[in-house]
Amino acid sequence: MSHNWKNILVSPDIHVQEVLQVLNKEAMQLVLVVDENDKLLGTVTDGDVRRALINNIALSAPVRDIMFTTPTTATASTTKKSLLALMQNKGINSIPILSAGKVVGVETLHHAMMKNRHENPVFIMAGGFGTRLRPLTDNCPKPMLHIGDKPILETVILSFINSGFINFYISTHFMPEQIQAHFGDGSKWGINIHYVHEDSPLGTGGALGLLPKNMPNLPIIMMNGDVLTKVNFERLLEFHNYNAAHATMCVREYDYQIPYGVINGEGNKIISMVEKPTQRFFVNAGIYVVSQALARSVPVNHIIDMPTLLEQHIAKQKDVLMFPIHEYWLDIGRMDDFNRAQADIYSLGMNE
Repeated sequence: MSHNWKNILVSPDIHVQEVLQVLNKEAMQLVLVVDENDKLLGTVTDGDVRRALINNIALSAPVRDIMFTTPTTATASTTKKSLLALMQNKGINSIPILSAGKVVGVETLHHAMMKNRHENPVFIMAGGFGTRLRPLTDNCPKPMLHIGDKPILETVILSFINSGFINFYISTHFMPEQIQAHFGDGSKWGINIHYVHEDSPLGTGGALGLLPKNMPNLPIIMMNGDVLTKVNFERLLEFHNYNAAHATMCVREYDYQIPYGVINGEGNKIISMVEKPTQRFFVNAGIYVVSQALARSVPVNHIIDMPTLLEQHIAKQKDVLMFPIHEYWLDIGRMDDFNRAQADIYSLGMNE
């Protein structure tokens, strides 16, 4: 996805002359017309401007008079392969990426055709006991349980490989030999896999203290090894880098409906009544991007979970951001989650 897409956002009230200047300055051959909340209103290309001039529309006219109001768009969950096919099918060079109608990026044909390679470490937590999935986990670590025809952990790693990541670290504790025997050094997949072993459980944050201190100064993507998801990891990393965040947490919207009528009052007086209201929250999705500075702040064998670690850095005025995800996501923690994943893996095309 283009790194300079915010430079092509314009107000519907600016003049056509100004749009020409943006088109000339930026190399994307596209301008996105948005409202004050970055909601997409339309697009303008140099072809649109030429047609406007042929039709005697003045350069001083507002861009809203010439914008194309029904452009092809995509969502943040659309894969690069699908975006490439869409652009080739439509004969276009770029597609605005939207979330709830708001512009969150732009994918270009040039970028979609590139084979990306990311040196950033991917740190996967795979040391849990999986007690809620017994007896399946009596003799098998949870990340090695098969969803479809391969272990959960292999599906997780393959999703990163498909996004161009090559350097992996896996945190182990329970039956680590099964994990190491299956994945080895990663050469089977053309990647590098290293292992860090927790002699006793350290929590998701504590495991960071076991990572080598001489890693390249690149953000680390962290993920629980029992999460099945179609999150676009490249866009997550781009968001983190663009905002120069200290840490980024993926969050999901969670709705909870109160099964009763809720009464609001002052003293004995009823002010309002709401029947079975729904409350919405953001919940932790178990996927993070963290800076090397944050990782190095964790002492060796220090027990701490990620939420507590992030709260400590928030207290130090560090920028800890949230990245809302709308793609498929399933934490395989219980037997019904495990059974659901067996069906989802095929319908989502993740068993390839």
